[in-house]
Amino acid sequence: MPNISTKRGDTGQTSLIGGVRVSKSSLRVEAYGTIDELNAVMGFARSICEKAEVCDLVKAIQQELFVVCASLATPADSKKQAPSVTTEMVDALTAQVHRLENVEGLLFDWALPGENRVSAAFDMARTVCRRAERHLVRLTESGEKIDSNILPYFNRLSDLLWLLGRVVN
Repeated sequence: MPNISTKRGDTGQTSLIGGVRVSKSSLRVEAYGTIDELNAVMGFARSICEKAEVCDLVKAIQQELFVVCASLATPADSKKQAPSVTTEMVDALTAQVHRLENVEGLLFDWALPGENRVSAAFDMARTVCRRAERHLVRLTESGEKIDSNILPYFNRLSDLLWLLGRVVN
């Protein structure tokens, strides 16, 4: 069984896909690390949610977040091909947003976070998603190249997470 404690990160460096070593404080690592945090918060929200349809949707998105992280962890000069965040992934989130926007009374008013545990968990996920989006913007503004569908994906995902908080409220 492989060891997860390699000690290679003890000096503050980590490996991107393809073997390139970078600082753990790099914008790229900060972006995919925040997405990992988002995945954990979404997992918590899913674990306390009792609506099967919402849980299934969230689980599918969590699996997509692994693709996004792998894409971000693969620098442009890597020997390995980065996985693609597809237009279809963005379109699927957009379709879910539009579907939920049409639920009668859902957009009636802004909700105060914390009305119940499940909606509060989705509101936490939304705020982590927005932070990830800000990290991604900083990464691209620094000149780093990322998949062109990643920013729209996170913009749509944060909208969806807000709506899911309203659905479970």
